[in-house]
Amino acid sequence: MIIFIKILLAHILGDFLLQPKSWVIEKEKKKAASPKLYFHVLIHGILVMVFLWNFQYWLLALLVLISHFLIDWAKLEFQTKKSKTAWFIADQILHVAVLISLALIWDYPQTDRLWKIEEFPVWTVVTAVSFLSFGVPVIMNALLEPWSSKIADGPKNSLPNAGKYIGILERLLVFVFILTDHWEGVGFLIAAKSVFRFGDLKESKDRKLTEYILIGTLLSFAMAITTALACIYLIKTFSP
Repeated sequence: MIIFIKILLAHILGDFLLQPKSWVIEKEKKKAASPKLYFHVLIHGILVMVFLWNFQYWLLALLVLISHFLIDWAKLEFQTKKSKTAWFIADQILHVAVLISLALIWDYPQTDRLWKIEEFPVWTVVTAVSFLSFGVPVIMNALLEPWSSKIADGPKNSLPNAGKYIGILERLLVFVFILTDHWEGVGFLIAAKSVFRFGDLKESKDRKLTEYILIGTLLSFAMAITTALACIYLIKTFSP
C-alpha cells in the first residue's frame, strides 16, 4: 500500500501541479508531435523514482512512464470537443488502475523497503492534501465544463483565481474537521458559505448560476469528505 500511495502522489503532482495549462493546450493541438507530451511523461517517471528512492524500482518507474504515455496519447488522438470530459474521466481511471496493478505486483513481502511503516500515515495525509489542493480543482473544471459556458459571467471586480483558492481552503478545512472528528465544523462551514453566497445569488436572479454554484459546492464538499474518510480508513487499516 505504501508503494501505491507514493506513486499516486507522483501522479497527482505530475498531472495536476507540474503540468501548466499551456502544455495541455499544446498537446491537444500537436498531439504526439508535441515535446510537452514527452516532458510530461518523463516528469512522472522521475517523480516515481524520487518518492520510492530506490533504483531497484527502475522498471516500475519505466512502466508508469510508458503506460502514462500510451493513455495520454490515446486520449489526445481520439477525444473530441464533445467527448473531452468523458475522455478526461476515462484517462484518470485508467491511470489509477495501472498504478493499483503495479503496486500489487511490486508490493510483496520480500521487497527491500527503505522506509519505515510508521511513515505511512504521513504519506497518506500528504497525498490526500495534494489531491484536494491540486487535483480536485482540475477535476471539477473538467466535470463542470459543459455548464460553465452556459452561465452568466461572474462579477467583473472579483479577485483573480479567488474562487479556486476559496475552494482549496474550503476542502482543506473539511478534511481537517473530519480527521479531527469535528463534523460540526463541516456543518458550520456549509452554513457560513450559504450565508455569504445568498446575497450574490439573490441579486443575480440567474437560475443557471444558482444551480452551477450549488453543483460546484456539493461536488467540492463531497470530494473533501470522501477523501477524508478514505484517508482515515487507509491509516486505520494499514498503519501498525
